[in-house]
Amino acid sequence: MKSIKKDSAKTAARKTGETTGAKTAAKTGESHTALVRRARRINRELAEIYPYAHPELDFENPFQLVVATVLSAQTTDLRVNQTTPALFAKYPTPEDLAAADPAEVEEILRPCGFFRAKTRSVIGLSKALVEDFGGEVPGRLEDLVKLPGVGRKTAFVVLGNAFGRPGITVDTHFQRLVRRWKWTAETEPDKIEAAVGALFPKKDWTDLSHHVIWHGRRICHARKPACGACPIAPLCPSYGEGETDPEKARKLLKYEKGGFPGQRLNPPQSYLDAGGIAAPPLGAG
Repeated sequence: MKSIKKDSAKTAARKTGETTGAKTAAKTGESHTALVRRARRINRELAEIYPYAHPELDFENPFQLVVATVLSAQTTDLRVNQTTPALFAKYPTPEDLAAADPAEVEEILRPCGFFRAKTRSVIGLSKALVEDFGGEVPGRLEDLVKLPGVGRKTAFVVLGNAFGRPGITVDTHFQRLVRRWKWTAETEPDKIEAAVGALFPKKDWTDLSHHVIWHGRRICHARKPACGACPIAPLCPSYGEGETDPEKARKLLKYEKGGFPGQRLNPPQSYLDAGGIAAPPLGAG
């Protein structure tokens, strides 16, 4: 019975995504087939632009990733990466963090902002891991979202990057770009997830998330998108919202695209090989 219900839910979500995609295509004058083709071409080109795209939080295991992702709310991944080495050195396991003195954790997390609420979340999720999951991070969406501070976005980050299970991470960058590209007109994260998911094979979802988020952080910014320096400008129906002069646009590029350090202190070798620059530790420079 449970299997039937899950299959029904998946089918309903897929149909909802397809319906939303059809409505969006109608608004842009595209057929649904044309929308799918354009969306997949954008993703292919982004894969060439960011062949080294990866999660920008430093982590060595699922526990570190879920904690770091919770801490990344309303701050930068760089700030989290500069903060978590001290946290994980002192509390390397869920058992350690579950038993921690909140005041001591707060002091470590202070640079991340909202440190009291985040302390409650990471201690709470650690206790839940110990009490409900034997000290292991679960590999199922329905279990992850039961953890304090963990919603669907965080759960998909963990599933996709710690367990290799495809998921779409609908953060603020993802929401902004898929609407600019007219992939969907939806504004609620779960509806965006369904609509965009219907445009791509499931196996592509995790890498798609990285490609879109990286493009949003480096080129297609919220306030001043660098349209004149954007490699996928010919495919973008919102071209012109930002700076179109190539020279001025190049000055808006961020991270490695602008010649600056990235977010991770310990990035993958592929990123470094591609010319990426590791971020400095907290207090350096």
